[in-house]
This record gives sequence, structure tokens and C-alpha cells, in this order.
Amino acid sequence: MTWEKEVYSTNVQAIGYDEETQDLYVIWLKGKRSIYSGVPEDVAVQLANAPSVGAMMNSDIKNRYPHRYG
Repeated sequence: MTWEKEVYSTNVQAIGYDEETQDLYVIWLKGKRSIYSGVPEDVAVQLANAPSVGAMMNSDIKNRYPHRYG
């Protein structure tokens, strides 16, 4: 993983990103980890710094990038 950042969110513990594979990792507070593929790094950085991680997940990540659990 290229980088990981803890975030303040009611549902998300941390955001991680792998620059080589363009995988965005979302570590949920309940322990699950979601991986979104093909996410540009600038979008991942915006998410990690968003005032509302959940709102940005819903508007800019979910349903735009392929998703799997990891």
C-alpha cells in the first residue's frame, strides 16, 4: 500500500491507496475492508481529506468504481 490515513467518520476508520494498482482501500469501523479498483490518486486524496467521507463515498466512489471485499 502506498499510503494510509485515518479519517474522522461515523463509519470509516481509514482510507488507503495503492498507487501501482490504483486500488482504494476503505477500512470500515466494524472491521470490514472494501477495495475499489481504478480510482485515480487525486480522488483517493480528496476522499481522505473530505469533510464528510460518507457523503463523498456515496456521491463519488460507490457505483462508479468496481468494488470487492478484501
